[in-house]
Amino acid sequence: MAVKVLVTYDMAEADLERIRSVSDAVTVTKAATMKEALAKAAEAEVIHAGRWSDELWKSAPKLEWVQTGGAGVERFLTPDFVASPIVLTNAQGIYAAPIADQVMAFVLHFSRLFNELMRRQMNREWADWGEYDPDELVGKTLGVVGLGGIGSQVAKRANGFGMRVIAARKRPERPPELAHEVRAAEELPWLLRESDYVALCAALTPKTRHLIGEDQLELMKRTAYLINVGRGGLVDEPALVAALKRGRIAGAGLDVFEEEPLPSDSPLWDMPNVMITPHNAGSSPRSHDRLMELFRENLRRYVAGEELVNVVDKDAGY
Repeated sequence: MAVKVLVTYDMAEADLERIRSVSDAVTVTKAATMKEALAKAAEAEVIHAGRWSDELWKSAPKLEWVQTGGAGVERFLTPDFVASPIVLTNAQGIYAAPIADQVMAFVLHFSRLFNELMRRQMNREWADWGEYDPDELVGKTLGVVGLGGIGSQVAKRANGFGMRVIAARKRPERPPELAHEVRAAEELPWLLRESDYVALCAALTPKTRHLIGEDQLELMKRTAYLINVGRGGLVDEPALVAALKRGRIAGAGLDVFEEEPLPSDSPLWDMPNVMITPHNAGSSPRSHDRLMELFRENLRRYVAGEELVNVVDKDAGY
C-alpha cells in the first residue's frame, strides 16, 4: 500500500525525486500554496511541512507523521495538535553548524569593534593605533543558554578560541569537553552574571517565552553582549531596547525577533551597538542537503516501521 507524502512548499522536482527514490511504496505530491495543500490533504499520510495551519492537519484524516523544516516547532503546537496522536519530527542539528558560525561572528564583530571600524570605513576615516582597542577572546566567558545541537556547536567553537564556556540547560548532564561548567536551567542568573557574551540557543516554549527580560538584563555585566539565534520570543524586546539605550549592556547580536520581518520603525535598526541579521543564521547550501537526507532517512524508517529520529516531545515543546 502506498505511503502518500504531501510536501507543503514549492520543492524542486529533483528533491521530489530524491524522496520518491526512498521506496517504491512512496508517492509524493507538492502543494505550492495553502489552498493547494488543503485540496490535497485528505489522502496524506505524511506531511513535509512548509506551509502549515490547524486547518491543514484537520483536513488530513489519514495523517500520521509531520516532518518540519526547522528546529523550532512552536507554530505547530496548538492544544489540539499536541493532544493528537500525530508524530512530529523536527530538523534539530541540521542548521547547527552555520548558526554556531554566526554566533562566533557576532562575538568577533563586537570583540574586535567591527561595528565601530565599519563606520570609519564608510566615512573613509583612518583609525589610529590605540584610538580603538579591540579585545581578545582568550579567557572571556561565553554563556550558552540551551546546550542542545546548536549550543553544543557554539561551545566547541568557543573552546577553540580559548574562551571559558558555561551553560544552563534543562538537563545539566553533558560531555566534559563541551563546557567548563553546566548548571540547570534554574541557574540562569548565575550564567548571566558570569558571562561576557550570552548566546541564546534554547527552544521557544511557554516556559522560555521572555526568558530574558528587564530583571535578567539587570544581572548582566555592563560590558556584556546578548546574542539571540534561538527565537525572538525568548527576549522581551522592549526591555532589551531600554537596556541598550541606557547602556545597561554593551550590545546585542540578533538574528531573530518577536515580529518578523523586523518592522522598519523598530529602534533596533538605528542602534550602533546592535548587529541585525534577517533570521538567516542557519542558511547554507549544505543545510538543505542535510534536511533532505534527514527526511529521506526518516521516511525509510517510517516505511520499514522503525523508530523515527528527532521526534518532538509535543508536551515539552522540543
